[in-house]
Amino acid sequence: MRETDFIGGFAKGLKVIEAFGEAHPRLTITDIAAITGLDRATARRCLLTLHELDYADYDGKFFQLTPRILRLGHAYLSATPLPRLIQPSLDALSEKVGQSASASVLDGAEIVYVARAAQRRVMSINLMAGSRLPAYCASMGRVLLAALPDAEARDLIDASELKANTINTITDPDRLMAVLARVRTDGYAVIDQELEIGLCSIAVPLENARGRVVAALNIGAPAALVPAADMPERYLPALREVQAALRKVLV
Repeated sequence: MRETDFIGGFAKGLKVIEAFGEAHPRLTITDIAAITGLDRATARRCLLTLHELDYADYDGKFFQLTPRILRLGHAYLSATPLPRLIQPSLDALSEKVGQSASASVLDGAEIVYVARAAQRRVMSINLMAGSRLPAYCASMGRVLLAALPDAEARDLIDASELKANTINTITDPDRLMAVLARVRTDGYAVIDQELEIGLCSIAVPLENARGRVVAALNIGAPAALVPAADMPERYLPALREVQAALRKVLV
């Protein structure tokens, strides 16, 4: 892209929107400047513009995004056929195995949930379409990273904040690359309480008819009911069945 094609103000506005999240629902101008690295004047102009366009509320000190911001995410979900194609299969899979099932895509070093069928809440956070998790410690993230060339996967791992969520979380980049190699060989990934104590999950890649990985599919279960070592035998046949069926319709 030519330098003249890049709109810096637009990029700064997006950076300001991305600063808000579950941990930071209400932010001041000073907060935004610190999080984004923008100077205070630029942060103020971006926030006041969002307020003027009804994308943010402002009480004189704190800014908070309004429901109008959902238009931006809904544009993606309504424009791509992926969630609509996957959701019926997810619902059937979840009902069949009696556990929650999800689908996600890779966005940088994170996965973004595009569809979900929940049987019960197995994580402390409430996952739904649009939820994000670090790719390096999520089962769907690992199958999506494993689908990339080694150099690209390593770059994304190096760009991640490799935080030990639990005592089981693998944070060493070399160990993670070895895990990805195993995932490529096995064709699936199992997570044993690396995101959160008490949660295990298994994921497989979703390929389109041309063999390109376009998403990932997983089943999550309480570790007390289904230990990680038992997940392939318990759930892999059902995941493979859905994987094969969706390959015919995904583009």
